[in-house]
Amino acid sequence: MSLSKDQVRKLRRAIQENVRVQLDTESIEYVDVAHNVIDAAAKQNHAIFARRGCGKTLLLHSSRKETAEGVAVVYLNCEVFKQHSFPNVLIEILRSLFSEIRSHATGWFGRSKKIRDSVDDILSKLDAIQAEQDQVEEDIRQLESTSATDGVNLNAAIGGDQVKISAGAQSSQVRRDEIEKTYKLYRDKLQKLELWLPKLKRDIAEFLSSSSRAKIIFIQVDDLYHLRRTDQAFVVDYLHRLCKDSPIYFKIATLRHASVLFVDRQGQPIGAQERHDYQAINIDYTFSDFDRTENQNWKILKNFGQRADLSEDQLWSLFKGEGFSRLVMAGGGVPRDVLSLFLEILSETDIEAGSQIGKDEVRALSKKNWERRIEELKHDAQDDEQGALLRAIYLIRTFCLSKKVNVFLVSEKEMQENDVWRAVIHRLLDYRIIHNCATALTHKSGNPGSYSAYSIDIGSYAFMRKLQDKFTEIDFKASNAKDRMRSAPILSPGDIDTMARDLPKNPEAALFDEPRE
Repeated sequence: MSLSKDQVRKLRRAIQENVRVQLDTESIEYVDVAHNVIDAAAKQNHAIFARRGCGKTLLLHSSRKETAEGVAVVYLNCEVFKQHSFPNVLIEILRSLFSEIRSHATGWFGRSKKIRDSVDDILSKLDAIQAEQDQVEEDIRQLESTSATDGVNLNAAIGGDQVKISAGAQSSQVRRDEIEKTYKLYRDKLQKLELWLPKLKRDIAEFLSSSSRAKIIFIQVDDLYHLRRTDQAFVVDYLHRLCKDSPIYFKIATLRHASVLFVDRQGQPIGAQERHDYQAINIDYTFSDFDRTENQNWKILKNFGQRADLSEDQLWSLFKGEGFSRLVMAGGGVPRDVLSLFLEILSETDIEAGSQIGKDEVRALSKKNWERRIEELKHDAQDDEQGALLRAIYLIRTFCLSKKVNVFLVSEKEMQENDVWRAVIHRLLDYRIIHNCATALTHKSGNPGSYSAYSIDIGSYAFMRKLQDKFTEIDFKASNAKDRMRSAPILSPGDIDTMARDLPKNPEAALFDEPRE
């Protein structure tokens, strides 16, 4: 049953208008299969973890509609002030909080001039402090730039002349040094905000106790990973102390492995700890349970189909064979990637004439998806890591192409012991370059220890005609998928160091080349 031109247009429009969520717009319903909306709407501190495109922002907005009576919500997106120093980020958070209180002054507090004047005084003081920050910011940045080359970093550990990824434990000390340096640089700037915090907490408690409508405030902090990694724990620490024993709860949404929510500074905990200070909500879906991931993505597409007045059978008629499974695989299981790729393939397929989306149609456009992910990584990655991650992608892709298989194994022991290796794998997972397929596997060769399985993104190889019939692609839907992964090649930090000797001058450009015979 082929769809009409109008039906296809209606479906496209429904997806286009909702594939990226914006604040204060009518968005698609969050497809909730694990009570995530109810959890996020609860009076509890939360951190929502998932890769980009999995629905973190949509969950925040959907939970806002489910909050109990008397709960007000303040939303901030960290991408807006990702270049700010962390004291100025704190000021933005406080300004958003008190601006929300001020905007509802009449509704919440009636004609109380005292409260309105108090809030106005706080906002004026925040403006004054921020102006002071701007005057010294240039000096701080200059000091940071002169020390940027000190020590060992991720950039040097992959493809560097002297430091290798197999010596990755050194990276941890450098990161601690950077965090310590950041704290010292900003200590004087923070003093006013620190000394002011107890009074701010008392003021907020007094304001809300006087309110006839708002008794509790949720502070939603979206995309925390956009802030500098050395600043993140300090921002979270201030936010946590602002909320502690106050009628305020934080809701942070971020990439798990690109975020630092807690550090230890000279024996003093900074930030917030999972399970102790907040509850985690993981909304990611991976290839480790491909059926569940595929089912979640189908429910989301079906939701859009309902908006376009299409039945489930009509939606299924758009696909043939393994078409939808292949679409989910090409999208890395990430709903926004799956939907975006679906729209592109829909444009290239003559649905009205009865053509359908199959694995070949997905394969033809998967390279564009791969190219977009590389660009997103360049946009989102920290400056001191971008080059290292691009080199790592080239080396891992080269390894998979040389072994002619889409899955590789990594020793879980090496992941635990090598900070740099763990950071590389985790960053590439967050940026959807590689995908999690399984954990706690044993290797059929008899090698001791347990292994995690990862797949290189389909877009990195599917466009290569030379690989046809020469490349082993493990089907994650197959009942024997996990067993086949146990025979996959093992990739170690030593392998990366060895291959790095032959790095091309421009690894990024080589990511889109076909290998030589």
